[in-house]
Amino acid sequence: MSQITKRALEQSLKNLLLKKPLTKITINDIAEDCGINRMTFYYHFKDIYDLVEWSCMEDARKALEEKKTYDTWQQGLLQIFDAVRQNKPFIMNVYRCVHQEQVEKFLSPLVDSLLRGVINEESAGMTVRDEDKDFIAQVYSYVFIGIMLDWIKNDMRGEPEVIVEKLATLVKGSISSALGRFKV
Repeated sequence: MSQITKRALEQSLKNLLLKKPLTKITINDIAEDCGINRMTFYYHFKDIYDLVEWSCMEDARKALEEKKTYDTWQQGLLQIFDAVRQNKPFIMNVYRCVHQEQVEKFLSPLVDSLLRGVINEESAGMTVRDEDKDFIAQVYSYVFIGIMLDWIKNDMRGEPEVIVEKLATLVKGSISSALGRFKV
């Protein structure tokens, strides 16, 4: 029942974001739209931003299912772009109403998860410290998130397929190469 309520709250938030900015939405608005009381909201989330974060993570989890290997990372990243585009009113509203650091905070776990899967696969058979793998993932994450933030800032103009293809050309072989330089 808990997941059903969370999804209903998420849908209510997304419905409300079509009508007004995030900064003007209250927990009362969400609860009323969802047909629950305020305490039920607080049972699941500490505040609206907690709901926004959960919603982003859920969308990302769905987008990335089984797309965390070297052969599928492009498809995983494309699915993140697609999930962002499908939720354009939600994402644009969040982007305009919160600091860029907050949007990065929402995007980071999904991109990090994607990259960590690729790095773990590429480092199989190598002895590379976990902190070095994390560092490599962080560097690539900054690149991917920066490009995605620019795309969002530009009202999602530009085709994600072209962006991902350019990224693939840029990073082809570079993750393995970077891991090789960090071998113990």
